[in-house]
Amino acid sequence: MAETLLQVKNLKTCFYTSDGIARAVDDVSWSVDAGETIGLVGESGCGKSVTALSILRLIAEPPGKIESGEILFKGQDLCEIPLDEMRKIRGNEISMIFQEPMTSLNPVFTIGAQIVEAIRLHQGLKKKDALDKAVDMLKLVGIPSPERRVHEYPHELSGGMKQRAMIAMAVSCNPKVLIADEPTTALDVTIQAQILDLMLKMKEEFGTAIVLITHDLGVIAETVQKVVVMYAGKVVEQASVGAIFENPKHPYTRGLLSSLPKLDEFNFHKKKLNTIPGIVPSLYDLPKGCNFSPRCSMAVDVCCESEPELIEIDHNHFARCWLAK
Repeated sequence: MAETLLQVKNLKTCFYTSDGIARAVDDVSWSVDAGETIGLVGESGCGKSVTALSILRLIAEPPGKIESGEILFKGQDLCEIPLDEMRKIRGNEISMIFQEPMTSLNPVFTIGAQIVEAIRLHQGLKKKDALDKAVDMLKLVGIPSPERRVHEYPHELSGGMKQRAMIAMAVSCNPKVLIADEPTTALDVTIQAQILDLMLKMKEEFGTAIVLITHDLGVIAETVQKVVVMYAGKVVEQASVGAIFENPKHPYTRGLLSSLPKLDEFNFHKKKLNTIPGIVPSLYDLPKGCNFSPRCSMAVDVCCESEPELIEIDHNHFARCWLAK
């Protein structure tokens, strides 16, 4: 049986603002094993990125705060350790590919300098050895002429190259867990496929567990073993990727799946894509009962009155819905 590397248990992260308290992550639990890929899915504003930032303790305090719960990495609660110890783990044993490489890379330092900084900090290599390793990492992620590119600045690279440089930085210390937050956003489909193949190659080469955050179910279908569907800060469904696609239990999951175009039946002149009506509710003004009830075509009276619990419907298949069977 595979070792559980990272376990999030009953995590609650809130933001205290002048508009009120936003419960961005509300009682979220999931785990990822060594060498496993797990997908966090949902629309923008559902709490996926805040969950990732909470794991690395990158939530700005104030206004944010991890209210309760545990983040267990190899059995150690990351919420309880001093920040100095957390810095030794962050970027070393747990790394993150941030959502926007254009804004995550520092424009006044070369790509090589930014990769070298992480290598020297965590692995204690001398500057020349760290630079050689940075060149090797750029070569590994498929950047051409890495000896030249390592001395270039972010603005001299294309969007796809910036994303590859971010991956090179993230895996330079051979992390046990790699969190990838929308790693293919703003890239064309050809580069998207290359980036996903590259991440899977990194997983096979280093045995890295991957937490993939995305709203693209097509990406999820190709890359992960387990799926966590989030809505308005809560987990609404959790199961293996096969169970999610073959037998989704929550209306929100079914809505996401039905909004995907199907090439075998789609006709641009006769058939429109299905959509989920409405938008994700404001975290300052959540509806009574189930958070999804105002948008759910199946909602009954109990859905608008009481919030359902996340329960096991089938073996290792959990759903938060009064109507799930």
